[in-house]
Amino acid sequence: MLVRLLIWNVAESQTNVAELRDALPGLEPPSAWIWNEVSERFGLLAYGEDLPEAVGWAQDLVGAEPDVYEEFDTG
Repeated sequence: MLVRLLIWNVAESQTNVAELRDALPGLEPPSAWIWNEVSERFGLLAYGEDLPEAVGWAQDLVGAEPDVYEEFDTG
Protein backbone atom coordinates (compact mmCIF):
# COMPACT_ATOMS: atom_id res chain seq x y z
CA MET A 1 0.00 0.00 0.00
CA LEU A 2 1.21 3.50 -0.77
CA VAL A 3 1.20 6.30 1.77
CA ARG A 4 1.63 9.88 0.59
CA LEU A 5 2.45 12.92 2.68
CA LEU A 6 1.56 16.30 1.20
CA ILE A 7 2.29 19.52 3.07
CA TRP A 8 1.55 23.11 2.15
CA ASN A 9 3.03 26.14 3.88
CA VAL A 10 0.10 28.55 4.00
CA ALA A 11 1.93 31.51 5.55
CA GLU A 12 1.94 33.36 2.21
CA SER A 13 -1.15 31.78 0.66
CA GLN A 14 -4.66 32.95 -0.07
CA THR A 15 -5.99 31.27 3.09
CA ASN A 16 -4.96 30.17 6.57
CA VAL A 17 -5.02 26.94 8.56
CA ALA A 18 -8.18 27.84 10.50
CA GLU A 19 -10.14 28.50 7.28
CA LEU A 20 -8.88 25.27 5.75
CA ARG A 21 -9.70 23.20 8.82
CA ASP A 22 -13.26 24.55 8.92
CA ALA A 23 -13.88 23.76 5.24
CA LEU A 24 -12.15 20.41 4.81
CA PRO A 25 -14.05 17.80 2.84
CA GLY A 26 -14.23 14.37 4.38
CA LEU A 27 -11.69 11.71 3.51
CA GLU A 28 -12.04 7.97 3.45
CA PRO A 29 -10.18 6.54 6.48
CA PRO A 30 -7.40 5.97 7.16
CA SER A 31 -6.49 9.05 5.07
CA ALA A 32 -6.52 12.22 7.15
CA TRP A 33 -5.98 15.97 6.99
CA ILE A 34 -3.21 17.27 9.24
CA TRP A 35 -2.33 20.81 10.32
CA ASN A 36 -0.12 22.87 12.58
CA GLU A 37 -1.43 26.39 13.11
CA VAL A 38 1.75 27.59 14.82
CA SER A 39 3.94 26.74 11.83
CA GLU A 40 1.14 27.65 9.38
CA ARG A 41 1.37 24.29 7.67
CA PHE A 42 -1.44 22.09 6.42
CA GLY A 43 -1.35 18.70 4.80
CA LEU A 44 -2.69 15.30 4.01
CA LEU A 45 -1.77 11.72 4.81
CA ALA A 46 -3.24 9.70 1.95
CA TYR A 47 -3.39 5.91 1.94
CA GLY A 48 -3.96 3.90 -1.22
CA GLU A 49 -3.05 3.85 -4.88
CA ASP A 50 -4.90 7.06 -5.81
CA LEU A 51 -4.88 10.51 -4.27
CA PRO A 52 -8.30 11.71 -3.10
CA GLU A 53 -10.06 14.28 -5.29
CA ALA A 54 -9.91 16.64 -2.31
CA VAL A 55 -6.21 17.24 -3.06
CA GLY A 56 -7.22 19.37 -6.05
CA TRP A 57 -9.62 21.32 -3.87
CA ALA A 58 -6.90 22.01 -1.30
CA GLN A 59 -4.42 22.99 -4.00
CA ASP A 60 -6.91 25.45 -5.51
CA LEU A 61 -7.74 26.96 -2.13
CA VAL A 62 -4.09 27.41 -1.16
CA GLY A 63 -3.18 28.60 -4.66
CA ALA A 64 -0.11 26.39 -4.99
CA GLU A 65 1.11 22.83 -5.28
CA PRO A 66 2.29 21.17 -2.06
CA ASP A 67 5.68 22.27 -0.73
CA VAL A 68 6.34 18.67 0.30
CA TYR A 69 5.24 15.56 -1.58
CA GLU A 70 6.62 12.29 -0.29
CA GLU A 71 5.55 8.78 -1.25
CA PHE A 72 6.20 5.67 0.84
CA ASP A 73 5.50 1.97 0.35
CA THR A 74 4.23 0.16 3.44
CA GLY A 75 5.26 -3.23 2.38
